[in-house]
Amino acid sequence: MANDEKNELIKHTYRNDNEKNTLKRRLSIIEGQVRGIKQMIDDNRYCGDILIQLLAVNKALQSLENIILESHLEKCISNQIKEGNTEVTKEIMELFKKIR
Repeated sequence: MANDEKNELIKHTYRNDNEKNTLKRRLSIIEGQVRGIKQMIDDNRYCGDILIQLLAVNKALQSLENIILESHLEKCISNQIKEGNTEVTKEIMELFKKIR
């Protein structure tokens, strides 16, 4: 497959600088939490304390997932439906099956 063909298959979502910064800031926080968990393991910290931090990371990821999902529904899916592409409903159903 040529590069031009590959680029046509890749979908894009425009995000303004504020949206990008918000998402990247949340990811940086999650990265920090994961590094902290690695350090806790190196320090032989109590399993319960590590589990609490893992739960916090999971919640942070779920929160980020919800933000991106909401944006996807409001922007991507909504726009495609407005443009007459009702096939996009199949895409969103497959996405929900994978997420949940």
